[in-house]
Amino acid sequence: MEHYLILSSIMFFTGIYGFITRKNMLAVLISIELILNSVEINFSVFNRYLYPEGMEGMIFSLFGIAISAAETAVAIAIIINIYRNLKDINVRRINKMKN
Repeated sequence: MEHYLILSSIMFFTGIYGFITRKNMLAVLISIELILNSVEINFSVFNRYLYPEGMEGMIFSLFGIAISAAETAVAIAIIINIYRNLKDINVRRINKMKN
């Protein structure tokens, strides 16, 4: 169990670091996906550890994967629209859309 939790922690903090430091919207999106995947690993691990006969953690993980896929599709559509308008997907230059 410890190995999975260590892997999940590394993924989570890598995602947080990437979310804070990246300027490219696609890199920020990938960082958010890392965070969500680490949470899904935790759901599965804690389900297996606390309730070995149950499948609740696995079901929550499947719902999390479905939500992640929908979130990614919407985010990529937004990024494509921003790129068409501004010709750049740098997070720092998004303030141009306010004008």
